[in-house]
Amino acid sequence: MNSTPEQSGEEHPAGREVVVSLSRCDTQDARTVFDVLATAFASDHPMGETPTSASGPRPTVWVTTVDVSEPRAAATPARLTEPVTVDAQGGYRAVDRLRTHLTGAFAVSVVGTAAGDQEQEVRLRLENR
Repeated sequence: MNSTPEQSGEEHPAGREVVVSLSRCDTQDARTVFDVLATAFASDHPMGETPTSASGPRPTVWVTTVDVSEPRAAATPARLTEPVTVDAQGGYRAVDRLRTHLTGAFAVSVVGTAAGDQEQEVRLRLENR
């Protein structure tokens, strides 16, 4: 017998959490994207935190997890220095909420998807409106 309560739908982390990864972009652009997300969603990165670049020849990857279950505010337009590629992984509804939120701040294009049974990974391209 399993004593762990079963979680489904919105209660399960996959229904509310999205892992967001940014790479090969300027530090300021990473901060801008993370700030847009932190304005609306609970995040493991506080608003205004500047991501730090890794040293060495490897590309830096910035990662945050956001809880999209209860948006606090609508996104407002934000400026990037160049287009940014975002990889978002989570439940179907959660990733869709994240994408919809980002459209309030940026022009968003879906450039790739990988679907699983309960989760999906979506690659988005963010550009200035």
